[in-house]
Amino acid sequence: MIYDWFQNIKFLWPENFIFLAIIPFLIWDHFSKGNLRQGTFLLSDTSQIKHIGFKTYFRHLPFILRLIAITCLIMALARPQHITKNSRSIGEGIDIVLCLDVSGSMAARDIHPNRLQAAKDVAIEFVKNRPVDRIGLVVFSGESFTKCPITPDKKTVIEQIKSLEIRDGGYLERGTLIGEGLAMSVNRISKGSAKSRVVILLTDGKEEAPATRIIDPNSAIEIAKANNVKVYAIGMGGGLEDTGEQLVPGGGLVRDYIDEELLQKIEKETGGKYYRATDKASLQAVYADIDKLEKNKVEIINYKDTKEVFTPLVLAALGWLFLEVLLRFTIFKKFP
Repeated sequence: MIYDWFQNIKFLWPENFIFLAIIPFLIWDHFSKGNLRQGTFLLSDTSQIKHIGFKTYFRHLPFILRLIAITCLIMALARPQHITKNSRSIGEGIDIVLCLDVSGSMAARDIHPNRLQAAKDVAIEFVKNRPVDRIGLVVFSGESFTKCPITPDKKTVIEQIKSLEIRDGGYLERGTLIGEGLAMSVNRISKGSAKSRVVILLTDGKEEAPATRIIDPNSAIEIAKANNVKVYAIGMGGGLEDTGEQLVPGGGLVRDYIDEELLQKIEKETGGKYYRATDKASLQAVYADIDKLEKNKVEIINYKDTKEVFTPLVLAALGWLFLEVLLRFTIFKKFP
């Protein structure tokens, strides 16, 4: 912390440091005169004087304090300033909802380390790159759940993404309700005031609806269209055949199939785009493309706060000088 503080110190008049050249001269003068000084008492024999006390060891202390005081004064003359640099991003943001599949198949390891973790990593980077947007998070499996409402607080969004886990059999029912996840995302984003509203829908499967389903995918598409919400759909999977099987941690099996027909329909009807991500690199490329397509005008304002800090140095110099005088006339007082 102290190191960071000194990193931000700048001297407005650094040319005044030339006065530090007087320090070596003062040191030379002090020791040369010390060697020439005559003792207060003249003795014919000093062999009986063997004790070397505190004053002898620290006899140069007052002089050292004077040097420190002079150094502080010279530093004050250089006019030190503490500068704090800040930046602020302004612009017309976009409202974005990340709608992520957290069903059991997202634990598949065809994408390292698994599908969900790869999706989380790339989503976090995407959030970091959107400084003025408001972003929310909706998750779904056998039902949908708002993990984070739309907010400009990127730190909160990122923390919620990091906390995501496979939710089949947890507080969400088993299944893959793409329609309800999309509908809830649109509901959250439709309440915003941004002119541009986007849902990024990521799934690795197809609609698997339990009896409790309320909204089917086609209805969700109509809801998105009615609210002018653009949907970017991402089908995630390692490119296995429809009959292929991928081992899931815990011994389960998952078939890799993506309802591309549905995702392409979402793309066409909402004016978005459909992507297929077969590994983490391609998923990063997908988010990078979305980032380019949904660019907003961002103005970054840099400003700095300057604070004069020479006063503490002047006070310190006066303190050291006072201490020197005090020691010279008390502990280190000489006989007349």
